[in-house]
Amino acid sequence: MSKTNFLYLFLDFISVAFPFAFSFYPKANFSKKWKYLWRALLIPASIFIVWDMAFTRMGVWGFNPKYLLGIYIYNLPIEEILFFICIPYACVFLYEALRYLVKKDFFESAAPSVTIMLIMFLLTLGLLNLQRWYTGVTFLSTAIFLGLLQWKWKAPFLGRFYFAFIFVLVPFFIVNGILTGSFIDEPVVWYNAKEMLGLRMGTIPFEDTFYGMLLLLMNVALFERGQLNESQFSK
Repeated sequence: MSKTNFLYLFLDFISVAFPFAFSFYPKANFSKKWKYLWRALLIPASIFIVWDMAFTRMGVWGFNPKYLLGIYIYNLPIEEILFFICIPYACVFLYEALRYLVKKDFFESAAPSVTIMLIMFLLTLGLLNLQRWYTGVTFLSTAIFLGLLQWKWKAPFLGRFYFAFIFVLVPFFIVNGILTGSFIDEPVVWYNAKEMLGLRMGTIPFEDTFYGMLLLLMNVALFERGQLNESQFSK
């Protein structure tokens, strides 16, 4: 086993290490909110792991053993399983830290319009690309979940989510860039070009942005749901 076999595990670890360490900062003790967090991490992780297993089996994407320990759960490397816990933890921490540091909800008034535009954009591209598994499933799923948040649950946090997501994109491009082949000889995760649009931001498939958005929307929605009264976040 060489050093390269630890790359994906290292990315998981480094992504969560600093957020975890700062979770105990006294003035904004994120660890006190862990009771709301575990369900918010585990439920979306379960959904995405099943989705991941299905797409791996179908050949929509796959994993380069050069960068893996070689430990698998069904057809997913253990590093991929950990990804769905480590990355969301770091992102929910960042979301909560920004809410503590930035009191004003800058996108509160714009959030409904942003959500509607995203839904229209994603529905259009998703329906036009039903033959592409990654594009169709990701875009339509994100559009549907945004619709539920906007109109059924009337989620009050979308403005803060969009604000935080801008900051999330910075580590997203670094970590996902490495996973898709930036700065290394071969990608850690490969994609079947027939199952996506073919648009890339550097080495990152365009669909990855909304795949990540959907995951984090689920995390934040469940995290907030654990904290808000029924009157503020109706069933």
